[in-house]
Amino acid sequence: MSDPLGRLTILLYGAPAMSPAEFREYRQGLLLGASVQLSIPIGQYDGDRLLNLGGNRWTIKPELGASQTWGRWTFEGALGATFYTANNDFFGGHVRKQKPIYSAQGHVIYNLKPGMWLAANLSWFAGGKTSIDGVSDDNLQENWRTGVIFAFPIDRHFSAKANASTGVSTRTGNNFDLFGIALQYRWGAGI
Repeated sequence: MSDPLGRLTILLYGAPAMSPAEFREYRQGLLLGASVQLSIPIGQYDGDRLLNLGGNRWTIKPELGASQTWGRWTFEGALGATFYTANNDFFGGHVRKQKPIYSAQGHVIYNLKPGMWLAANLSWFAGGKTSIDGVSDDNLQENWRTGVIFAFPIDRHFSAKANASTGVSTRTGNNFDLFGIALQYRWGAGI
């Protein structure tokens, strides 16, 4: 088992709580929100192994986000930072520390028709330099990625999504291409 993640999200400004009938008629304006994600270090970990499923450290990631819709267009952005506690049993009893990783992402979404949309994404993250027993590693991250997503409805409950992304500018470790497909099921009365 790897370390579980938990996330608490709150809408700070924008849409009120709605019934399914009210939600169907809702038209988005400006939304502002925040979240905090926590990784709990209870996953499988062996300090004598370099690679593990668990991280043997806590992580916390606060994030702020905004979304604004104009007609068929939606513009979204988010700023975040991931903070790490020390791993005091890293590969033979060493202490491994990591500096925060700062991130920003933006999305431009075009709604083709209800349930069908196309999005372009750009993300940036930097930081994360590590040290072992106080000796700094040369692994500062400064990376840009871009991607596209296409989603479409199959029927009232099912939709499909295809995505692709690639590294644009990579200093350390994120120069790869990613392709994915997902089948989603939505339930709820009256939606």
